[in-house]
Amino acid sequence: MSESAHGAWTPEGEALPKVTEDAVITMAKTVFDPEIPVDIYELGLIYAIEIEDGGKVKLEMTLTTPSCPSAQELPAQLEEAVRLVPGVTDVSVEVVWDPPWDRERMSEDAKLALNMY
Repeated sequence: MSESAHGAWTPEGEALPKVTEDAVITMAKTVFDPEIPVDIYELGLIYAIEIEDGGKVKLEMTLTTPSCPSAQELPAQLEEAVRLVPGVTDVSVEVVWDPPWDRERMSEDAKLALNMY
């Protein structure tokens, strides 16, 4: 990452680095479903990323099924990962079920890795 973890000093004080969607996605790609060797972003589990002024990030995600054994840990892992993005001041992760996840949401790379064509 080319961004510094520290903000730049301005006459008004320290300015935090600007949070980008690419930086959030990069960190989301570090979170893997323990039963599937593909990250949650490539699986299509991230539905929305909203970045507010001041570094607050809101994410909407889903799980492959409502009975997913990782239902508690994946949202927490995503929150922890996104908190590492320079400039992020707060993270909220909401698990949503509408629309339901299906394999068409997976990237081509994920489909290839899982042989799901």
